[in-house]
Amino acid sequence: MSTDTPLTYSTTCVELRTSSDDWDAADPALLEAMLVQMTTVRVFEEIVLQLAGEGLVHGPAHSSIGQEGSAVGSVLALRGSDGVNGTHRGHHQFLAKGLTFLRPEGMKVAEGIKDEQVLEFLHRTMTEILGLKSGFSGGRGGSMHLQWLKAGALGTNAIVGGGVPLAAGNAWAQRHDAQTGSGTNGMDVTVTYFGDGASNIGSTLETFNLAAAWDLPLCFFIENNLYAVSTHVSDVTGEPRLGARGPGFGIKSWRVDGMDPLAVYLAQQAAVQHMRSGKGPTLIEAETYRYFHQNGPFPGSAFGYRSKEEEKQWRDRDPLDKVAVEMIQRGLLTGEQREDLQSRITEMITGIVDGITEKDPESSKGARRIRPALWPDTLTVDDGVRAEPVTAGPFLDDGAQTATTTRRFVDAIADVLGRRMATDPGVVILGEDVHRLKGGTNGATRGLKDSYPDRVLGTPISENAFAGLGGGLAMTGRYKPIVEFMYSDFLWVAADQVFNQIAKARHMFGGQSGMPVVLRSKVAMGAGYGSQHSMDPAGIFATSPGWRIVAPSTPRDYIGLMNTALDLQDPVLVLEHVDLYGEKGEIPEDDLDYRLPLGQASIRRAGKGVTVLSYLNMVDMALLAAEQRADLDAEVIDLRWLDRASLDWDTIEESIQKTNNVLIIEQGARGTSYGAWLADEIQRRFFDYLDQPIQRVTGREASPSISKVLEAAANASLDDVLAGFDEVARNLGHS
Repeated sequence: MSTDTPLTYSTTCVELRTSSDDWDAADPALLEAMLVQMTTVRVFEEIVLQLAGEGLVHGPAHSSIGQEGSAVGSVLALRGSDGVNGTHRGHHQFLAKGLTFLRPEGMKVAEGIKDEQVLEFLHRTMTEILGLKSGFSGGRGGSMHLQWLKAGALGTNAIVGGGVPLAAGNAWAQRHDAQTGSGTNGMDVTVTYFGDGASNIGSTLETFNLAAAWDLPLCFFIENNLYAVSTHVSDVTGEPRLGARGPGFGIKSWRVDGMDPLAVYLAQQAAVQHMRSGKGPTLIEAETYRYFHQNGPFPGSAFGYRSKEEEKQWRDRDPLDKVAVEMIQRGLLTGEQREDLQSRITEMITGIVDGITEKDPESSKGARRIRPALWPDTLTVDDGVRAEPVTAGPFLDDGAQTATTTRRFVDAIADVLGRRMATDPGVVILGEDVHRLKGGTNGATRGLKDSYPDRVLGTPISENAFAGLGGGLAMTGRYKPIVEFMYSDFLWVAADQVFNQIAKARHMFGGQSGMPVVLRSKVAMGAGYGSQHSMDPAGIFATSPGWRIVAPSTPRDYIGLMNTALDLQDPVLVLEHVDLYGEKGEIPEDDLDYRLPLGQASIRRAGKGVTVLSYLNMVDMALLAAEQRADLDAEVIDLRWLDRASLDWDTIEESIQKTNNVLIIEQGARGTSYGAWLADEIQRRFFDYLDQPIQRVTGREASPSISKVLEAAANASLDDVLAGFDEVARNLGHS
């Protein structure tokens, strides 16, 4: 007969509730700081909602009124060098981190917020929320994207769960700094705040697993306010006690009353001690409540998904009242002092707003407007999308005569990655199986794990988590992650991190931090891997602001372009093709440090009849076709850099002025074609020079199939390239 034996977990989830003894033992200075910070956050957000009601907040205003206890209680258990990030509802977390950073010794009721540094911080936060140039991100981030790296505020995030993997990157950096002795405070920690809705997001759960596997000092702080917009947590979760999820991943967890700031503080204090001692991640679930709707100045009951009775029950447990009552009972505060504190803080923040606004001269009702001089200059709209390129050199000219040695393409990849790891301790390589199989699935990381065991990280199969971790690492300014995606199709599993986070972070946060992520991936067309392992992603990446794209076609180019990519402060997609891995080519002998200039194409074959543009493995196919159709005198250009900002427009223009004809050659499917974008841009720039429509060679509409013959039919072949040459010839009146 079978038996059932209950399983136990390697760690626990406990519920922490405070008693009168805890309040008696609490440091009065801690309670004062709690009250001042929470009152500041409450008043600040009430004024934000007032401004939203006047139409002065452009876009949503997700207030955290009611949730101040969870943010303030947890941040007061941290130190200035610890990091936090949060969600679209993150005003309270950002304000708490900034206030604690500026006043680590605490804040006193008698003094309030009259300090000039504190007032400047509140002014910059308010102007950022209003989209003004004096804000932390110059108005580009607004209410949902608040960042102040100096204070350890890593950035709030408008994508549900989107910031969680980024926090893991910061936590890995903290752990590595502590292990290598480069940190100054021992082990710093990171807290990532998110809500009940994000607890069901795949990237969040992926990061739970990754953080536990790698013992990261990362606290997953769930502000369970019961509602994701209007959907109650019990409607979408089988176990609404969200803290119970931690032990399933091996994460020590606490559940606390989020309306009790001292309980939150004690739980966070215990979690911090656990993480600083190197025991890995923690999870805190704070049961809390937002008094208002998802967005704006109305309660949830106004929209019918909550009752007024429920809202009153939670308001009767207000965290500000909780701290004030406990302080009054212990003789640490009077009712008059509390009222005076509220009045003084309101006056100070109102004064900040008065300096930002003025009477609208076009309003007959005395309405306010933003002072026009405070708006950002519209000419700066694209500033910060990417960094000013600075590369270290030395540069190798295409025609340089140097001693060379023969090397396979895939071996050149391993060579240059190893060289960069040897010369830069900030280079970290991560991805699936990069630490196994003698260098990953293709050998591109051969020997690196043995030489750099702590910086070659074999990840779980969790693309969102490890891509975001790479982004978070890059944002520290201390690390340059090289992230490998085994196949380019897998990039779409991590689309949020790749396109919403890594690509946009620099511009969104006003250029406060760089994003030096190098993302390696391969195109596997022709290898029999079918529709989900074969695509060329260049066409889609070319439409994503922020990414640079490199597509080397020779071992020599790979080394020089990878070195240049690692010099940049922008994210760079480095494309590889399986057809090239085994190809041999000449590389400079005893020199793995040279660069190829940013934005420089290479003319592989000079000619005057037609400009042929290509990249990766199709460059050789274009050269072969050009020799077979020598009568067309093709000039074949290997683009090398594919993104709009880095493309070598000068070389392209010079060639088109000479040939007056263009043929673009790529292997991939029509629907995601890189050439479609490029052809449109060329005709806009160089229309007057063209003697015929821009001709293109692409694959078919379908993605490649497993069938050998169908795959060959789907991908562009030499016959297709020759057909493209024939079309150019017909339009020129040639036979």
